Amino acid sequence: MWEAKRMLNSATPKLKEFGRRLLAHEAASGQPAAAKDSAAFRVCEKLRGSLARLIGTGGFRSLLARALALAAAEVRCLRGLQVKADGALEGLKELEPTLDPRTVAEGEAVLVAQLLALLLTFIGPALTQRLVHDIWPEMENLIFEEEKQYAEK
Repeated sequence: MWEAKRMLNSATPKLKEFGRRLLAHEAASGQPAAAKDSAAFRVCEKLRGSLARLIGTGGFRSLLARALALAAAEVRCLRGLQVKADGALEGLKELEPTLDPRTVAEGEAVLVAQLLALLLTFIGPALTQRLVHDIWPEMENLIFEEEKQYAEK
């Protein structure tokens, strides 16, 4: 019972670490057009593009809203964010200047980790790994073995 609750309410440390790596990769990607947007915003936008084709805009919006609710329970500053009707994340630009950069970075990592955790739960490790690899082919070590046990329960 506790393991099922853990699966639904928090991302594992391994997923949080992968979220940090993914955010760092995205921040270093050097995309000038998106430089004004946070790395978390760009990660969510890339996932939205791929997932909306599979589950629709409403499906992605629901997934991101749930990930945001779970992440906000862990990192309170995320409560100021919203998911718009089109599934886009809103409010991060306004929030960043008011907070310590470490708090923002941790919130972004937890949000990305929660989104990945939900993907692992709903589509499984193999499809999650393929989706992430299709979006970020240069990322290495995409094996979600530890999380597989939670997705299968």
